[in-house]
Amino acid sequence: MSRRGLVLFVALCIIWGLPYLLIKVAVREVDPGTLVFLRTAPVAVVMVPWVVATRGVAALRTKAGWVAAYALVEFGVPWLLMTKAEQHLSSSLTALLVASVPMVAAFLYRFTHIHEPLGATRLVGLLLGAGGVALLVGLSLGGSNTIGIVQMSGVILGYSIGPLIIATKLSELPGTGVVAASVALVALLYAPFGLTHLPSHVSAETVAAIAVLALVCTAAAFLVFFALIVEVGPARSTVVTYVNPAVAVLLGIVLLGEHVTPAMLLGFPLIIIGSWLATQRSTPADGEPVAAIDP
Repeated sequence: MSRRGLVLFVALCIIWGLPYLLIKVAVREVDPGTLVFLRTAPVAVVMVPWVVATRGVAALRTKAGWVAAYALVEFGVPWLLMTKAEQHLSSSLTALLVASVPMVAAFLYRFTHIHEPLGATRLVGLLLGAGGVALLVGLSLGGSNTIGIVQMSGVILGYSIGPLIIATKLSELPGTGVVAASVALVALLYAPFGLTHLPSHVSAETVAAIAVLALVCTAAAFLVFFALIVEVGPARSTVVTYVNPAVAVLLGIVLLGEHVTPAMLLGFPLIIIGSWLATQRSTPADGEPVAAIDP
């Protein structure tokens, strides 16, 4: 991984370790559908006028259908499901479940025209990570947790398809325009529900959580994510979901008083080791050219 890729990777790991805590805080007072609206509407208000002013709308029109598809699979559906899931799951467990995205993404990429060989080292890493997630899920099933885990499966699928759409259909479009159009579309879709289900009172803590979700974890994060995809490729970019759970777990324990479970102790180390291996530079012995994965 290049130096620039590493910087983008670390930044995104930190930024995307925050949403799980923030969602857990906000969903105490705000309905999941309303939260999706409140998370996307401010970003749309800030970014859309800027995109229009910089004449970025014309380029988006040529790919309007794919922009809409990306908006739904990366924002519209996963965010609602994740918010609902956090009504049943801890923020830590939610974050660790998202770590299965690289395995699903790698499977999907192998059946598309994107020929990004995994190589032995990265394949072992992905398999170890998958084993960690399997342990995590297997030991966490039961009661309301099962409902949340089922909801999170939709999140995982959406997050796996999103980068594929970017890489195959939207790579030539400006990332700012795609993010702005996507959040604007989702905000419009959720506006009827969100505006009619606004809570009568919210705490300052909830307001702050929603603001950070919108401006930092949405606007800033996806711009970094686009840059990371260009730098290291779509499959490797999703490995960020192996590392940001460490931030989420730490925040959940320190700020929310969540407990470390046996499932986390067994599964999380495998996920971290898998992350490290999956992001290693492949060698010719791995059966893939080095230049193909490390431009």
